[in-house]
Amino acid sequence: MFRLLSKESNIFSIPIYIVILLLIVIGFNFLDFNSLDIISAVITFAGVALGYFCFNAISLNYQTHLPLFLYTVFIFALYPGDLDIGIAVSLFTNSIIILLLTDNDLAVRKNAIILVGAILALNFIFLPTTWPMFIFVIFHLIGTSDRVGLHIFKLLFGILLVAISYFSIALFLGMNSWNEVYFPFQNFEPSKNIKQLLWLLPVALMLIHSVIDHFRNFNKKSPTSKFKYTFLLIYLFAQLATIFFYMGNVYEYLLLLALPASIILSRMLRFLPKYWMKEAGLWVIIISLILFKMTNYLQF
Repeated sequence: MFRLLSKESNIFSIPIYIVILLLIVIGFNFLDFNSLDIISAVITFAGVALGYFCFNAISLNYQTHLPLFLYTVFIFALYPGDLDIGIAVSLFTNSIIILLLTDNDLAVRKNAIILVGAILALNFIFLPTTWPMFIFVIFHLIGTSDRVGLHIFKLLFGILLVAISYFSIALFLGMNSWNEVYFPFQNFEPSKNIKQLLWLLPVALMLIHSVIDHFRNFNKKSPTSKFKYTFLLIYLFAQLATIFFYMGNVYEYLLLLALPASIILSRMLRFLPKYWMKEAGLWVIIISLILFKMTNYLQF
């Protein structure tokens, strides 16, 4: 199976994966179709669809089927059918931010900074616990911008525009009280019931091994590969911060890891020395995710 997924993908691959994932999710929820929230589902799949295009934008996987397949399995295993609207919006906005920050046109990247700030603010309105994404963008600007101060100002200006619009609408509607959820720096709720997460332990160990192996062979990597992998790791750590502090037992937060985990794991599998290791690693990932899905679906 690994050899089949190692073949080069083409222009039709992404639409096919999107359709297959959509059919699987609909089929899986067919017996309990009311649990499939239409609004959040549409936003989620818009974000997931954009996520497929992020693989080519980040360009760390040689355009093979493997990362696309792993991403599809991750989404299927972690998507509950009644996803919170905040997480759905976060998936959508995160994909847009990645596409904007990795655009090949330098002019587009520079001119999109205000838009990125506005998207971050919108993301915060729907899900305040995603504030680590702001740190991710700041680090990216510091590492890539020739005029860091100007670009950070543009980012903050984009945030300010959305904030002013939001508070103006709230004032117009007579919403004068402050909601404490918009100050998410208290009442952290790390997950206490990790029994169901144990099914994902093999995947987590593979992720850790992949990151360690990357730095063990860091000097052998090209400058472009080093930069892109660092970009991906900072994004991964931003999502991990949100998950660690706020997930609790809302395992849907794990969807935020689907994109970076798929890229990192597919690279790990590709660079394993033996073919049987690649095949075994792939099946361990698939089985772990399916067991996690079935455990949550059947409420073991």
